[in-house]
Amino acid sequence: MAIMCKDAQEAISGVIKDDMVIMAGGFGLCGIPENLIAAIKASGAKNLTVISNNCGVDDFGLGLLLETRQIKKMISSYVGENKLFEKLFLDGSLEVELNPQGTLAERIRAAGAGIPGFYTKTGVGTVVADGKETKKFDGETYILEKALKADLAIIKGWKADKSGNVIYNKTARNFNPLMATAADLVLCEVEEIVEIGTLDPNSIVTPGIFIDKLFQGVNYEKRIEQRAVRERV
Repeated sequence: MAIMCKDAQEAISGVIKDDMVIMAGGFGLCGIPENLIAAIKASGAKNLTVISNNCGVDDFGLGLLLETRQIKKMISSYVGENKLFEKLFLDGSLEVELNPQGTLAERIRAAGAGIPGFYTKTGVGTVVADGKETKKFDGETYILEKALKADLAIIKGWKADKSGNVIYNKTARNFNPLMATAADLVLCEVEEIVEIGTLDPNSIVTPGIFIDKLFQGVNYEKRIEQRAVRERV
């Protein structure tokens, strides 16, 4: 059963430290653990390796940890919305490991399933394959990708019960359930915590066995990364 915490600061207490490998759920700015990111920023922990689809934007999400130079390496799929990210990468202050998006997801899933690696055609013949083992299956070349595991995963759900069973809201699900299985310790923030037995068992995505600490987050901004509107007709 998950340990109930009053807030993000209590959840990271005694957990966060320098040089950790941290998985952070979210896709763009959707489904990101806003409270936990802020708490990690306030902790001052540095030399962090962060595994996440992207690194937020310049003044929000994981971009906040770039501003304070707490991240030394990003393992990501897409990094195109952050000018500071570009600057730090080009001046050598930030190490970056880019992954095709499906490969990133599968590397995380594999770790959660106890699979040390897998072969994929994605990236064959490109720089993605540089330095990686290759093997032929049915006459086709595949590259070996290794599973990704973390010391800590910080994830965001929609609702959870007091046992730590979590459900997600539509596309805010994204990388969160995968990361909940692939880290030594999992901290989860949700928008609402309900009594045990309230949630429909068929709707539960992440069982409480995967959640170590749980709390109800506050003041969610839920920013839109790129707002596009059109006139009504």
